[in-house]
Amino acid sequence: MSDFELSGRNQVRRYAKRGVYDTATIYPIIDEALVCHVSFAMDGQPYVIPTIHARMGDELLIHGLKGGRMLEHVNAGNPVCVAITLLDGLVMARTVFNHSMNYRSVVLFCRGVTIEDPAQKLAALERLTEHIAPGRWAEARQPNAKELKVTTVIALQIESASAKVRQGAPGDDGEDLDFPVWAGVIPLPVTPQPGIRDPKQAVAYPLPAYLSGYRR
Repeated sequence: MSDFELSGRNQVRRYAKRGVYDTATIYPIIDEALVCHVSFAMDGQPYVIPTIHARMGDELLIHGLKGGRMLEHVNAGNPVCVAITLLDGLVMARTVFNHSMNYRSVVLFCRGVTIEDPAQKLAALERLTEHIAPGRWAEARQPNAKELKVTTVIALQIESASAKVRQGAPGDDGEDLDFPVWAGVIPLPVTPQPGIRDPKQAVAYPLPAYLSGYRR
């Protein structure tokens, strides 16, 4: 899949020129983010659930809760909408009207099922773990049969999607360009800090290279 078909469902309407519909833009945003928000409605009541995720091909894997509303909704074959946002900077314009943010965001329209097969569930949990910290799956103790049984993973097929991206300087123009105030962008990079060892750990194991050099 290289592009999502433009439709009334996924079309970006406000600032339409910022809308992007190709997987070359959408999938890297999904892969960089650590949190997604899953929205759905039951009996006329909307819900939004924040959760961890990982992408496997054209599917979005999310960690679910047994007996939860979201799981019931998805297993009934109902659609869900997923939103992901990466905030890159604050845009400080000369005018209040032109203040903005630099961001990369996606909205996904999906349907899914619970992964029941133990081997497939284990593979999905490995993908989720590696999405958070590549290299961790091989070092940490992997789930045992009891843990695997009580863990739920949902596979959402991405049916449609769009990205919306804003980058660059403030949009001031005309006589506002001479207004006497600082204007520009305040970058907001994700900057991991040095690891803090668990105080319950008796042995001072070295921090793995994939964590000491962690970055998104």
